[in-house]
Amino acid sequence: MYAKIKISGDILLKTGMHIGGSGAFAAIGAVDSPVIKDVLSGYPMIPGSSLKGKIRSLLARELNTVVIDPDGDDERILRLFGSAGKGKSKIRRSRLLFSDMVLANENELRKAGLQSMTEVKFENSISRTTAVANPRQIERAVRGTIFELDLIYELEEENEFIEDMETLAEGLKLLQYDYLGGSGSRGYGKVGFQDLYAEVVVGEVADGLMDQCNKILEEAAGE
Repeated sequence: MYAKIKISGDILLKTGMHIGGSGAFAAIGAVDSPVIKDVLSGYPMIPGSSLKGKIRSLLARELNTVVIDPDGDDERILRLFGSAGKGKSKIRRSRLLFSDMVLANENELRKAGLQSMTEVKFENSISRTTAVANPRQIERAVRGTIFELDLIYELEEENEFIEDMETLAEGLKLLQYDYLGGSGSRGYGKVGFQDLYAEVVVGEVADGLMDQCNKILEEAAGE
């Protein structure tokens, strides 16, 4: 059978998040490390590749039994995220399609008194040899920002559907105890998931399977 299932929900920033954009042409006095932004709105965004890569790496740490190359990941990871290994036998299509995620609660943030959808955090890096401080300015998406999650799962094998959803849910749980973006060890990028919901958009899937799927997603979000 073949079907497409849309998984939607919200990503809530619990701390400021920095996913870097290009600062190659920054003017003198500008922010040293800007965040990546949506070109139409000018607001911070989360690239689908950032979320996909982070979840895959967290699952690899948990599920892989030995340190191996990405093309040798656990079968559950390969089914969801695919493989670009050399040779036709090693190429695997990803069952999960990640969209870029845009800011969803501008009005709420402005009502809270924010004039900008980002903040600039001033930090110092200290040279371990000279003890000289090097000040820098890091731009972050602000705490309380919500981004719209939009995933498409391509159902190819009905008997693997629930296990695939359990693997995805485990990745989402792991991320909530880790971080997204850079500088996570300094408190950046703590996220939570809200209102996760799956619906069939192409083809047909039994109601019982979709009920199981949504229960798994609800548990992943702690709802």
